[in-house]
Amino acid sequence: MGKIHPNDHRLDEEPNSSGEMSNKRETYTVWMKSLVFHSNGCTVYNSDGDIVYRVDNYDTKGTREVDLMDLQGTVLCTIHKRKLGFGCWEGFRSNSRSMKEERWFQVKRYHKMMIKGKGECEMRVGKQKYWIVGMGGKSAEFRIMNMEGQIVAEVKQKESWSGVVLGDDVVTMQVEANTDHSLIMAFVMVYGLIRRRM
Repeated sequence: MGKIHPNDHRLDEEPNSSGEMSNKRETYTVWMKSLVFHSNGCTVYNSDGDIVYRVDNYDTKGTREVDLMDLQGTVLCTIHKRKLGFGCWEGFRSNSRSMKEERWFQVKRYHKMMIKGKGECEMRVGKQKYWIVGMGGKSAEFRIMNMEGQIVAEVKQKESWSGVVLGDDVVTMQVEANTDHSLIMAFVMVYGLIRRRM
């Protein structure tokens, strides 16, 4: 399989594939398809064209539970849709020391009538808040903003080198420096599940 590269030639930083905080900006390509027989899920490539994250939903689209994994299949985060609570999701990380899952974040989707200058979804990680804000009415394009109103990630339609849009199932995700890339990827996963895109 050939490598897929983002269309930002200016990036010369080392990519972050471990899911830890990175002091460098990274551009990812997100393909809304699983590597397993092209089933539902997504595959995420870094700026070198290497696979760093993946989700395999197999035949179930919009499932209530998904795992964000690295290339080797190690689960980095498990996302559950809450049964009692419309549009509410929770993300859990496995604690290898205690062998238990620890809640990492919560996501709440706002009904269109409830949005008041923030965004479609509110994400809480401890005391920190983030919002997903749509861009220009295109469902595939959005930003993730923090409490201070700063953009921490931006998702746009992927274009080829010649400027041809590759389709709704391929997007470019730029994550800013000093950000946990696996957390941002988990937010993008929840948004994809909410919009039934994976």
